[in-house]
Amino acid sequence: MSAPFGTVTPTRHWHRLDDGRIQCDICPRACKLRDGQRGLCFVRGCQDGAIVLTTYGRSSGFCVDPIEKKPLNHFLPGTPIFSFGTAGCNLACRFCQNWDISKSREIDTLADAASPEAIAAAAERLGCGSVAFTYNDPVIFHEYAIDVAQACQARGLKAVAVTAGYQCTEPRAEFYRCMDAANVDLKGFSERFYHELCAGHLAPVLETLQYVCHETDTWLEITTLLIPGQNDGDAELDALTRWVADELGPEVPLHFTAFHPDWKMLDTAPTPPRTLRRAREIGLANGLRHVYTGNVRDLEGGTTFCAGCGARLIVRDGYTIREYRLAPDGRCRDCGFPCAGVFAAEAGHWGTRRLPVRMSV
Repeated sequence: MSAPFGTVTPTRHWHRLDDGRIQCDICPRACKLRDGQRGLCFVRGCQDGAIVLTTYGRSSGFCVDPIEKKPLNHFLPGTPIFSFGTAGCNLACRFCQNWDISKSREIDTLADAASPEAIAAAAERLGCGSVAFTYNDPVIFHEYAIDVAQACQARGLKAVAVTAGYQCTEPRAEFYRCMDAANVDLKGFSERFYHELCAGHLAPVLETLQYVCHETDTWLEITTLLIPGQNDGDAELDALTRWVADELGPEVPLHFTAFHPDWKMLDTAPTPPRTLRRAREIGLANGLRHVYTGNVRDLEGGTTFCAGCGARLIVRDGYTIREYRLAPDGRCRDCGFPCAGVFAAEAGHWGTRRLPVRMSV
């Protein structure tokens, strides 16, 4: 049952410390708070000796997007997805490209509102097959995300998490019981990168990836934003792609996307397209079957190829599907080799459209 809509909402994942402070246990940051204090995420705080969520039912905006924008290339291709986020974040990435939302400390950012049931009804009315928790990380609005996911699934819609995977064990299990698909940001493949650029740690993210891949039925894809001079070296790309192939398996799609100067890294140059192509080649050479490039125009890097015969299964021009050669059972029409993913009998035709939605309670 949903929590009271539009209110400060009690949470479960916390415990009391010997010194009287309350520790939030939703993520590895483990913020230790006294009454009236908020965690780094800004949206979870201590009130009356307990951790509460302050943004339940509030959003920074609703929009219908192409599902490939999440990015998800192997989950209901071509279909529209109802997308929304709240405010705040539990990491502090210097390169954040949604910083106006994820770094917001202004409640006015949350200018739109909706109950879980209203979101599910709107998504269904607009012809969406799924709902995405995106723009900021659903880990920090855990209770709201789970309630929305359950309301959507009651109507036959899918729930999709776009997340950095920075999450503790118990809430992670609770969260992914309700998610049909996830794109997890693997922001880099060194502790230095996570510590210096994200104010976090690498290990919890790797644990989340392994958990989602091996312990749940959630469809998983991974995104790595390549930042010149920070996480785009050949040795790091080789280690990252080998880890994905060895620890998660060759079928997990990996997206390398281009950085553009933003937030606190305005003096860093954009990612050259050749860097993305090189990263893709390294991933393919290390046994990954589906490696994509993003935030650039690259027909080869956006195409899904058959791992059996090499045929072009899904040809994408940006977010638009130009060709779809999967059989209704998700197999290659030429050789019958199965393509990993969640596919409908036919691809959707949403294309590149972006439809902002104004919600009412």
